[in-house]
Amino acid sequence: MNKSSSSADTRHFDVVIVGGAIIGSAVAYFLSRNAGFDGSVCVIERDPTYRTCSTALSVSAIREQFSTPANIQMSQFGIEFLRDIKGRFGAEADVGYHGAGYLLLFSDAGRSIAESNVAIQKEHGAETVLLDADALKRRFDWLNTDGVAGGTLGGMAEGWFDSHSLLQLMRNAAREAGVVYLADEATGLQRQGSRITAVETAQSGIIACDMFVNAAGPAAGAVAALAGIDLPVEPRRRLVFVFDCRTPPPPGPLLVDMSGVWCRPESGVYITGVSPGADEPDPGGFNFEVDHGYFDSHIWPHLATRIPAFEAIKVQNAWACHYDYNTLDQNAILGPHPEVGNYFFANGFSSHGLQQAPAVGRALSELIVDGHYRTLDLTCFGYDRIAANRPLREINVI
Repeated sequence: MNKSSSSADTRHFDVVIVGGAIIGSAVAYFLSRNAGFDGSVCVIERDPTYRTCSTALSVSAIREQFSTPANIQMSQFGIEFLRDIKGRFGAEADVGYHGAGYLLLFSDAGRSIAESNVAIQKEHGAETVLLDADALKRRFDWLNTDGVAGGTLGGMAEGWFDSHSLLQLMRNAAREAGVVYLADEATGLQRQGSRITAVETAQSGIIACDMFVNAAGPAAGAVAALAGIDLPVEPRRRLVFVFDCRTPPPPGPLLVDMSGVWCRPESGVYITGVSPGADEPDPGGFNFEVDHGYFDSHIWPHLATRIPAFEAIKVQNAWACHYDYNTLDQNAILGPHPEVGNYFFANGFSSHGLQQAPAVGRALSELIVDGHYRTLDLTCFGYDRIAANRPLREINVI
């Protein structure tokens, strides 16, 4: 591949990535580390402060507890990546990884699904264990198990970390290796037949490319539309609340109640949220307003029921973030477009993009350089299923 070139009107890069948060930076990082790649890479990011990007506003957790085998495997590589953070980035590198596990509760009605999920997870090397209600009560005496049939508990391979630190490590390493980051916005894609030839930007003019990667997060659907491509990815707002507790329970795992309400400890306080139900209105678009009444009506009653110590809590802060929500099946869309062969998707993660970013970055770099997956076969996430309206359902979306 050729090094970057420029003319009076147009700059050229071998690979142009739209979206410079964790997914785009992971692709750039792994390309820069791929021994078979000596080309040029440009990352176009409209907000270099990352203040409102999904990566920065994420609750920054990672888990093996998925129902789709490839999702389990991607997160396992993410865990391996985090554990080797100093080996990859140096002795001073730190993402504050805290391995405490996920605890997903289930009722009698959800027992068969939980058992099936654990069987799949164990088959692929996960440390998940299935606990009945009595075992839960013995292990977590602060937990009210009324109406609970059991729970699935992950091991130390699951936990949470500092998303901003991980992003900066990947971004800085990519830049040091020669990747160019442009603070700009993609406003158009030039397409000639079966190829994307250039990206039009708001300030930097036309950026020509040999290969194009859509890593635009919740804006991915809009970016795809610039090339006349239908991509079922849209922003979905989620609210996160920070609260403290007068008499906190002992430290524990990230808990997911049967209601969908989740919570976990965070530096002396707690964070919590819930995925809105299908019948609840979504404001649409990039709406960062916080509905403070939502905590009292949809979250606190479940928290207080499940953890009695949380009857006396006080909200300290709250923020809104956005999932890059795949409306077809809440699973990733990865790889080349079947007709526009140099257009690559890295989209639609529907809440688990951060934890799977290392695996996605590695996978896309392999596709770009070698034309196929080498380390982990992720063809099940290809765009073909989108075109055929053939969902690949992920049951464990949190």
